[in-house]
Amino acid sequence: MPGAKATAVAGVKRKREARKPERRGSKAKPRRQEPSEEGDDAQADILRLEAEVLESRKHYNNIATLLQLAKDESLASEITILAAVATCRIFTRLLASGDMIKSKGMDQSEVLIVSWLKERYREYMDVLLRHFLRSEHASKQSTALTLLMRIVKEESKQKDYSWKKTPLTQTVETLILLEDDATREEFAEKFFGQFDDIRFHTFKIIKNFLASDLEISQKQRAASASLTMLLSLQTVPTSKGDIKNFYTEPQGKSPVSSLSVYKEQAQECWLATLRSGIDKNQRKSVLSVFSHQIAPWFPQPEMLMDFLTDSYNVGGATSLLALSGLYYLISEKNLDYPSFYQKLYSLLDESLLYSKHRSRFFRLLDTFMSSTHLPATLVASFIKRLSRLALHAPPAGVVVVMPWAYNMFKRHPACTFMMHREIQDPEWKEQIEEEGMDDPFNMEEKDPLLTNAIESSVWELESLQSHYHPNVATLAKIISEQFTKRSYNLEDFLDHSYTALLDNELARDLKKDPEVDFEIPKRILTADEGLNPLGLLLTQVIETR
Repeated sequence: MPGAKATAVAGVKRKREARKPERRGSKAKPRRQEPSEEGDDAQADILRLEAEVLESRKHYNNIATLLQLAKDESLASEITILAAVATCRIFTRLLASGDMIKSKGMDQSEVLIVSWLKERYREYMDVLLRHFLRSEHASKQSTALTLLMRIVKEESKQKDYSWKKTPLTQTVETLILLEDDATREEFAEKFFGQFDDIRFHTFKIIKNFLASDLEISQKQRAASASLTMLLSLQTVPTSKGDIKNFYTEPQGKSPVSSLSVYKEQAQECWLATLRSGIDKNQRKSVLSVFSHQIAPWFPQPEMLMDFLTDSYNVGGATSLLALSGLYYLISEKNLDYPSFYQKLYSLLDESLLYSKHRSRFFRLLDTFMSSTHLPATLVASFIKRLSRLALHAPPAGVVVVMPWAYNMFKRHPACTFMMHREIQDPEWKEQIEEEGMDDPFNMEEKDPLLTNAIESSVWELESLQSHYHPNVATLAKIISEQFTKRSYNLEDFLDHSYTALLDNELARDLKKDPEVDFEIPKRILTADEGLNPLGLLLTQVIETR
């Protein structure tokens, strides 16, 4: 290091040390002390090196020694971590005292010292980012994150501080490329999710990083990590007063100028993440929280129209989840979605009543079908199709269809002809009683206005009155009774499952024990003289294969 004046660091009192008297005329040779690699001795040596730097500028060379210890991978991780922590304390003190800032009228020797300190500071940042944050040791990664954020906080106190040169940029870019999620989750929990200024500038960093020239694998990994961090945000600021938690201490204006700018950065970050490519499961994660966790961040949520419509066209569970987002845009932003009910009708397929998103779908379906101005032909198609699907649905799904259909009949009286239609022609009536009739409903028709459901009946619901599950059979009988009951509260039926139905049945008080009459067969596949018919049939099946 260039020659340094032996003046104390600002704010640090020099300690008096008892020294042996030196012989007059002799020169004291500087004694080079190398830290030991043995546990307590190494710790003592590191603390001594730190104390000497803080005591006098003539020991600045100790910084280089500490840096070598911090990046020496042959040493135990505890020693390298201790060296990194000690170095961080040194640089935070130097930043606070202004000893790393060049000023006018400074001597050339002082300029050389400041330049050397800045070079060691950049080297220290490189050690934290490369040797610690990218390390395989979780303790090193966590320590690096803490130290880097501590330096971000200290740098923010400097005059004319610029966020463009902050270590936060390199920290976030390194984090979103890490394969391990633990440190990234720690950052999201302790900093990104807690402080508005860190969150605001992280939005910027991620957006710019995803827009840079990255390899395909890196871009996919960064997009996945970005999505995980963004989904960790549970609350969205609604006013300027909500922006009050700051991690940094800038001298001057607020790090977040306004709520609108804040949300614009979040919007750009979300768009950059979604455009970088997400898989099917990630798409479902986004759609499941879109209305309350993502859309409020967008000053212009209509920009996600293409994303939602593409998701809506995928089919299956993805389409069911996209309904929430589309409903939000339709109700809040007056979105015009052509052929909405036709697309909604196409979602009524065999997997619907088995889906884990069934409850969410029926809540939205009940909202979409609540208008009394809908054509009776359209409503009849929905009732008929769901009734047909209920024939081979689990009991937990059937108990949702029955009250929903009842509510639809109450809301749209024109559809009640599907339950009770008198045939006036006696010859036709006699023919139907003798030969029956074909159901005019066309299950394959995709347009709900062309299915002829209004000309059909709900014989499927009547068939469910003979369902094997007593609760389903009892509930199905509501269509055979007078419609004097008020509309059902659909929420009471949405959370049923096999487990809930079984628990209710087992907890029910029995007036008498069920009658059980059976005889355990002595043989299943054989008879006294060889195989029985079932055994012969099984033999033929095996031989055929």
